[in-house]
Amino acid sequence: MSGGSLLFAAYTVLLLLLLLLHVPSSCSQTASNNCTANKAHDNSDCARSCGNINVNYPFRLKGDSKHCGNKRFELSCEAKGNGTTHHAVLSLLSGKYYVQAINYNNFTIRLVDAGVHKIKDNYFSHPLYSLAPFNFSYDSVYTGPLREYYHIESLMSIIFLSCEIPMNPSHLIVETAPCISGVNNYSSSNSSFSNLTTYSYFIKFPVGSGYAIGPRSYNFGDSCKITLMVMVSPSTEELMTSCKGIYNEIAHGFELSWLNYACSSVTCGSGEFCWLNSTGNGIQCLPEVEEEGEACLHPAYRLFNPDGPLLPTDMPRFYFAKLLGCAVGFLVLYVAAKFTFGFPFVTALLIYKWRRRHLSMYENIEDFLQSNNNLMPIRYSYSDIKKMARGFKDKLGEGGYGSVYKAKLRRGHLVAIKMLGKSKTNNGQDFINEVATIGRIRHVNVVRLIGFCVEGSKRALVYDFMSNGSLEKYIFSQQGDVSLSCHKIFEIALGVARGIDYLHQGCDMQILHFDIKPHNILLDENFTPKVSDFGLAKLYPLDNSIVSLTAARGTMGYIAPELFYKNIGGVSYKADVYSFGMLLMEMAGRRKNLNA
Repeated sequence: MSGGSLLFAAYTVLLLLLLLLHVPSSCSQTASNNCTANKAHDNSDCARSCGNINVNYPFRLKGDSKHCGNKRFELSCEAKGNGTTHHAVLSLLSGKYYVQAINYNNFTIRLVDAGVHKIKDNYFSHPLYSLAPFNFSYDSVYTGPLREYYHIESLMSIIFLSCEIPMNPSHLIVETAPCISGVNNYSSSNSSFSNLTTYSYFIKFPVGSGYAIGPRSYNFGDSCKITLMVMVSPSTEELMTSCKGIYNEIAHGFELSWLNYACSSVTCGSGEFCWLNSTGNGIQCLPEVEEEGEACLHPAYRLFNPDGPLLPTDMPRFYFAKLLGCAVGFLVLYVAAKFTFGFPFVTALLIYKWRRRHLSMYENIEDFLQSNNNLMPIRYSYSDIKKMARGFKDKLGEGGYGSVYKAKLRRGHLVAIKMLGKSKTNNGQDFINEVATIGRIRHVNVVRLIGFCVEGSKRALVYDFMSNGSLEKYIFSQQGDVSLSCHKIFEIALGVARGIDYLHQGCDMQILHFDIKPHNILLDENFTPKVSDFGLAKLYPLDNSIVSLTAARGTMGYIAPELFYKNIGGVSYKADVYSFGMLLMEMAGRRKNLNA
């Protein structure tokens, strides 16, 4: 064979090898992608069942192969009774819950407390574990084509109340004793239920943006305390006030959703978001839906994404060995020992005092949030806050309270995030004031608190973004170039008055702002005024005409005289009226008050 023929043959063999290597690689890659997709959504070889529950992706049973389902969605299969029947069990927040049903079409799982069972007619055992809506985070992924069916205001919770003195039963309050009378052997091991048969009650109440009610809205008195809270599914029926009705609601269970997890594997185009489809049996990418009024949320909370405890349960303690065997006369050894042990001791003591002071503030905030679990704002993690603010790159302003940043929610809604600074004096009271007041109200002339974050030393408040900033820069000519007409100034003043009137008379509690001034009046894109910054606000009963304050609060130039001079009259809602009057003078004169 000639040299040319050998060279041609060599090139031909090399080309065939390259083709053989390339084609399997491409096919293998395609097959791998398909396989991954199939495994992610159709693990037919992993299908299992436990009792009457079919366990498919993303769920799996303990002992299944690693490629089956997701470990975060792991269930256990436990025998019941004599072992002839089995029940799927989910562990959630240290609690044990039986799986009643799994709907793979709308991505929901229905659970019931493992301690709930009927003893006989009208008698049943109480739940073992406490679970409330604030244990879970919300996500705007639940708004969309089915939003009309998924208002959060349809959510219900049942609380167990224990009182030292009897209450008068009503359509909302049901006595517990008739439901568990004569079955003391079913008393909970939880010490909070040791007196369950003595002055104990059920209370069922709605939780959501359509209701400004909850456990703390009722006048229970000091003799009552909440011992347990149970989530139940939404119902179109009237509030059930019988033992049988309460049992049926609790035994039916409550729903959680893993829609957010399902959407994490879907890539949508620009301006599109992952929603449940119009039939509610799958997901698809759809354009963002413009919302009117309040946001609508799915009644099933996001699964396996609870807000864990924010504070350690044990306080750190510092123990130091005592100086032993110090002999009199060895001055050099004594000085060396004093320096060696004294300096670390003082340092450790200072660290302990510093940490104890800050932990006290966090404990106050956490106690407040736990006792006010009916609050409507969303509780975000710090990682969510940082992600929304894109690393805190766009700062809007800064003050004594901290810094404000521009941010965006997942659905594209613009918000302002106020990162509160570390307070040295008020023990977190400014944060508590904001959430306690603005967190429970909605009004067109009051800025809306969308959510908050408490995580270690990080405290943040999430508000609607006001594109036109504060009123201050529009009424003082030297601070802005935009001039407002007299008619617009009048409309703004009227809106502020409506907002203040709502705070004073439109809620179940009287809210006194104590810091009405141009800087705290924000303007949206239509120049609609919003009263903001409730850091100094206080809550009082509506029938309190005179309120008590330990110290004057507010901004010089806007503070009512009675806050300084106690002999001219008591402090009341008129303190805000005085501040509003000073604001009107500045708006009319387009200049600051001389004493401001």
